[in-house]
Amino acid sequence: MVAGAYSLWFRMGTGVRGLNILSIQSWVSYGHVGNASAVFPLQRLGAEVWAVNTVQFSNHTGYGDWKGQVFSGAAVRDVVDGIGARGAFADCDAVLTGYVGGADIGDAILHAVGSVRRANPAALYCCDPVIGDSDTGVYVRPGIEDFLRDRALPAADIATPNRFEIELLTGIACDTLHGAKQAVLRLRSMMHDSGPVCVLLTSLATDTTPHGFIDMLTFESGAFHLLRTPCLPVAVNGAGDAIAALFLFHRLKSGSAVAALEAAGSSIWGLLRRTAAAGSREILTVAAQEEFVTPSRAFTAVAC
Repeated sequence: MVAGAYSLWFRMGTGVRGLNILSIQSWVSYGHVGNASAVFPLQRLGAEVWAVNTVQFSNHTGYGDWKGQVFSGAAVRDVVDGIGARGAFADCDAVLTGYVGGADIGDAILHAVGSVRRANPAALYCCDPVIGDSDTGVYVRPGIEDFLRDRALPAADIATPNRFEIELLTGIACDTLHGAKQAVLRLRSMMHDSGPVCVLLTSLATDTTPHGFIDMLTFESGAFHLLRTPCLPVAVNGAGDAIAALFLFHRLKSGSAVAALEAAGSSIWGLLRRTAAAGSREILTVAAQEEFVTPSRAFTAVAC
């Protein structure tokens, strides 16, 4: 299905039910990061989400102080196994993961991916390899970068790194479009060796990106496509978690990374535009929820 046809089909409201996604991420009560950023958009689009939380915090750590606790890998694994005991994994379409707090959480994630694939070999694993960002540097614990490179990505069908993360994982600079493509190909070579593998590279500005714009680049089946959107005066946590969830949803529904890039990119731009207009420190996941269903502005990806 071509991207334009998918956009029309999606706006008509056909086929938006039936997806089941196991999402293993952090949780905050105030604001929207991790599962608190990913779950509601997926539900608003019609997916059933089985959320497994790796932490429960009052708010994200960017505020400098927070309350709550980190769950152990054993606790996460117990919840996953409890869902599996219901026979649910035979109907699970995908596993989605983001920030990994420690090695034991990593083990629990791979246990979950293995359990789902044994029940449904067609299920996809979408790994958002969270390591850090250009303005913060690395903010995960020592060993997590190695876990993602050596264990998580080799199990993943879909990866959604930002520029900072893909440069660390591959050792290839992305200041040019050629370099970004080479980094994506290198990352692709690290991933699951069967099934519909695709990469989404976010937060990209290269030698071909005009001033005042930001790019996202996707690769699937030997083809690269670029989506360019205007920059917005906003800096919030949780946008990466939302774009990974939206891209996974639309890739599952359309079977096309290009259609997923267009739909997810348009929604996230609308969400951030609304957030910027409100001057909010937290993304307006609930107030701007119509952007997930009917984006206020549709962007088109181009082959590159």
